[in-house]
Amino acid sequence: MNKIHNSYHHSIPDFHSLYIFGAGGSGREVAWLAEQAWGSAVHLIFLVDHPKYLSEPVNNIPVQLLSEANRISDARFLVAIGDPKLRRKAAYACSDAGLQPTILVHPRAEISHWVKLDEGVVICAGAVITTNISIGKHVQINVCCSVSHDVSIGEFSTLSPGAHISGNVQIGRGVFIGTGACIINGKPGAPLVISDDAVVAAGACVTGPVEAGALVAGVPATRKR
Repeated sequence: MNKIHNSYHHSIPDFHSLYIFGAGGSGREVAWLAEQAWGSAVHLIFLVDHPKYLSEPVNNIPVQLLSEANRISDARFLVAIGDPKLRRKAAYACSDAGLQPTILVHPRAEISHWVKLDEGVVICAGAVITTNISIGKHVQINVCCSVSHDVSIGEFSTLSPGAHISGNVQIGRGVFIGTGACIINGKPGAPLVISDDAVVAAGACVTGPVEAGALVAGVPATRKR
């Protein structure tokens, strides 16, 4: 397990402009996180992928087309879209446009030095992420989530506000975990597995494995599709 770099916390980044793909509610929240983390050291720009989404500045942040994004050589990007499938598509589009992702960790998130973060990860205020945890590309961990020991989270997954992941859990690629959901712990060497593209409904309590693409809901959670 690699330690995270202290540069993810509190220090001035090595770039001067941040493109945030998506100018809706998630985009405005990520912009606020960036302002909290980096202050005025980083210039923020919202990105959209079609002229119909162009608008006047949103919360005083300009909105540009993705096709114009490569005009700033040292810019980085983050995708601010809650849906994992749409976030994956947007991340690939930004990479194809020549942009490089970054990592954003809010100053009020608590993370041990035994957490590995991949590119594009966003961790919001109030999150607590303990130890021996791996978080994949472009994962978004929302406000007041907790992730306990020995957990892996696959790329493009989403933890909605107030989701809680107990220890020894393996979350696949593109998983969506709804607001207030709880994932009960697995065992050492036998993690509880939530497979790729699964959806855990808001408020659900998952006590067993979830198959790929399944929707589970309720307490305890049962399959709905």
